[in-house]
Amino acid sequence: MKNKTDLSVYTTGNFEVGAGILKRLLWYFINILFFMNPLNLISSLKVLLLKIFGAKIGKGVNIKPAVNIKYPWKLTIGDYSWIGEKAWIDNLSDVKIGSNCCISQGAMLLSGNHNFTKTSFDLMVKEIILEDGAWIGAHSIVCPGVICRSHSVLTVNSVATKNMDEYSIYQGNPAKKVKDREIL
Repeated sequence: MKNKTDLSVYTTGNFEVGAGILKRLLWYFINILFFMNPLNLISSLKVLLLKIFGAKIGKGVNIKPAVNIKYPWKLTIGDYSWIGEKAWIDNLSDVKIGSNCCISQGAMLLSGNHNFTKTSFDLMVKEIILEDGAWIGAHSIVCPGVICRSHSVLTVNSVATKNMDEYSIYQGNPAKKVKDREIL
């Protein structure tokens, strides 16, 4: 068995943080002060800070208070998307959010997981893609590698473990398609 202080025990060889220790440390404090802080209501400041740290952000993006973002340099958000209060973007891999998307209150985008079949509990990461018009309901979870196709909906408290079809509504754990989404 490997030494517990050996970090290779916990990660696979293909995981890249994508930033040096100083940038990560600075982001850690910026995230706490300006994003996770429930008192900070200024979305435009948050967008500016994300861009400074390497995120690609479109126009009209609204980021509510108490949002937690792991690595902004692995984040892309299209125009007029909305990130709700207490949302958590745990982007160990790239997270791409299209235009006119909604990530509701308390929703989580989790791009990493651990391999429970190995004693080394290797970290596994896969990107998450929310295509234009996707809506992630309050307290829902999108798992690693999932693509939420155009205008798909994940309802409240649901867990997306597989790709979601366009213009479809998904519900449950694991989420299953319950009906088509009609936009008037």
